[in-house]
Amino acid sequence: MSEPFIAEVRIFAGNFAPRGWAFCDGQLLPIATNTALFSLIGTTYGGDGRTTTALPNLMGRAVMHPGRGPGLTSRRLGEKTGVETVTLSEAQIPSHSHNPWKNGVPLGTSDDPTGRWPSRYLDNSTAPPTSEQVYKDEPPSVDATFASQQLANSGGGQSHSNVQPFLVLNFIIALVGLYPSRS
Repeated sequence: MSEPFIAEVRIFAGNFAPRGWAFCDGQLLPIATNTALFSLIGTTYGGDGRTTTALPNLMGRAVMHPGRGPGLTSRRLGEKTGVETVTLSEAQIPSHSHNPWKNGVPLGTSDDPTGRWPSRYLDNSTAPPTSEQVYKDEPPSVDATFASQQLANSGGGQSHSNVQPFLVLNFIIALVGLYPSRS
């Protein structure tokens, strides 16, 4: 590798941090032995600013540039945003309907849906219907009750993953190297 600037962050595919580098895992470092690094990053990523400074924690995160682009939210250096899981509310789910099969409805007699209605599964069975059992000729009875196995609840308020596609690599930060000059 070329001579890095102190506090330079790189992606590294190794399972160790090379000499003069450290993993960007949020660890606290003593300022007394990392004065050059502290003069560049300060307490941007944590630490008390008197005896410790913290390295950025990029584990499980996507990095982005600080600032603001047209139509984008302003981001500060070191700011953490986003969540790994999301639970949708009813208001966030698009309006939709379910075609219920009901108890008391005859078994289907056709595999052609034209002018026909959905039938129910076999009596007291959770087995999937065959192609001959999917549609029936007469509409469902208005007073029929739902079969519990036909229109089951789903979701139950559970969250879903909100993580971008990823490739597992390590971010490392230079602890020693060239001190960047200010322009």
